[in-house]
Amino acid sequence: MKKFLVTIALTCLVFSMLGAAGAKEQTGDQSLEKVLSKGTFVMGLDDSFPPMGYRDENNEVVGFDIDLAKEVTKRMNVTLKIQPIDWNAKEQELNTGNIDCIWNGFTMTEDRKKVINFSDPYVDNAQVAVVKTQSPVQSLKDLAGKKIGLQAGSSAAEAVQSNPDFAASLKEIIEVKDNLTALMDLEIGGVDAVVLDLFVANDNITRSGKDFRILDEHLSSEEYGVGFRKNDQALRDEVQRILNEMAADGTMAQIATEWFGKDITVVGK
Repeated sequence: MKKFLVTIALTCLVFSMLGAAGAKEQTGDQSLEKVLSKGTFVMGLDDSFPPMGYRDENNEVVGFDIDLAKEVTKRMNVTLKIQPIDWNAKEQELNTGNIDCIWNGFTMTEDRKKVINFSDPYVDNAQVAVVKTQSPVQSLKDLAGKKIGLQAGSSAAEAVQSNPDFAASLKEIIEVKDNLTALMDLEIGGVDAVVLDLFVANDNITRSGKDFRILDEHLSSEEYGVGFRKNDQALRDEVQRILNEMAADGTMAQIATEWFGKDITVVGK
């Protein structure tokens, strides 16, 4: 009888351990497995952020980051779903599970790193001020007492606030939904300058032919990365592995050259 009871006890212990192991496995990092299982990778972006991601004349979302993401998801054997979001609520969109990543000229800052699991940087960038060509403004100091425009919730806003002397010198900071709106305000004289990403500024001036110029003095230097939920390490690592692979085989340089005329990426360099 004792032997029988011992056998039952050992059997229960084994099943208990297996159950605990299974529960642990289920509560672990399932981020990559979830994307592979559903067959879809949801990319959150601001769809008015050329040349990284924006709508073309056919209302299709295109851009450098779009092409990078398409190649990554192709190699993951999943479908890319492009999901435009309110950039001012991007972290909320990510943490509620509406998107799998934030990938659209997403600047890596120390504050964002506290709540976002970033990939390695793939592009270097800067925050700059754009003014009209005939403007007397030649430096950031010349913007004292003037109005500037910028995108709400953007790295431009963070760059301005991280330069308190510059921010205090301004007459007014006008926050709008996107960079294109801010540049339209500059064109009609609603603001004296717009602070935004260097890539976006260069692209807008080149493609639009508008009477703008970029100040030589940068407000800040920065890096772009792909942002994931803090605990989604497996998904982050798989995307990073593929980006490294794309850098090594020349695909990333090819995509960059198609958009910028040269390889502006920094992966593996």
